[in-house]
Amino acid sequence: MRIEVLCEDKSSVPVLRELLAAELDQRPSGQDHRIYYHPHRGLGFLPADLQARPLASQTGLYDLLPAKLRAYQSLAPDLKMLIVVVHDSDDKNPDTCYQQLEYLFRRLSPDHYFVIGIAVEELESWLMGDFVAIQQAYPQADRERWSRYQQDSICGTWEQLAFVLEGRKKAQQLIRLGYPAVGIYKSEWAQRIAPFMDAQRNRSPSLQLFLKRFNAILSRAEGDSRRASQG
Repeated sequence: MRIEVLCEDKSSVPVLRELLAAELDQRPSGQDHRIYYHPHRGLGFLPADLQARPLASQTGLYDLLPAKLRAYQSLAPDLKMLIVVVHDSDDKNPDTCYQQLEYLFRRLSPDHYFVIGIAVEELESWLMGDFVAIQQAYPQADRERWSRYQQDSICGTWEQLAFVLEGRKKAQQLIRLGYPAVGIYKSEWAQRIAPFMDAQRNRSPSLQLFLKRFNAILSRAEGDSRRASQG
């Protein structure tokens, strides 16, 4: 099965690649799954007109998502694929984000399977859910600072991770610098920590919910594929 993963930025890709590869390796189905990752430049905004063609200047996930879903539906209506969308909730209600995306899928790409992952508050919460992985990538990581983090809370998650990994002085400098410097560091953190992550020990509820949905929908898709081939 073809699996298309649409995410908010480049720093999401190493985390998703490691997590989903591990999930696929554990599956007993023996089916061939091809997975493709498509990072975007931020989240952007959903257009008021879902049928509108995006502007060339629009590069965010939400900016392009309606057009991409329409394209998946029109180009491959008979090719069953699994479309995965993952992004940060930021300061929004994760349930509201999920419902909004679910509506888009059912309206614009109804013939394909889909999985939605909403990281609370930021994808760095999924990194913060596994201190073993953090310490393997960053042996100097501040465990005491990490222990004060409330998992999946709205607290400035990437800033908290910066304090854990980089120490107080450097984290404060990075916070003052802001983007694009922050984006460079977030990509580096993800690339270094992701290979050591283990979903089974991860404390992030939003990550566990995403993986539960991913495996459930993929099992349904595999079952439908087997029945179709037998019929």
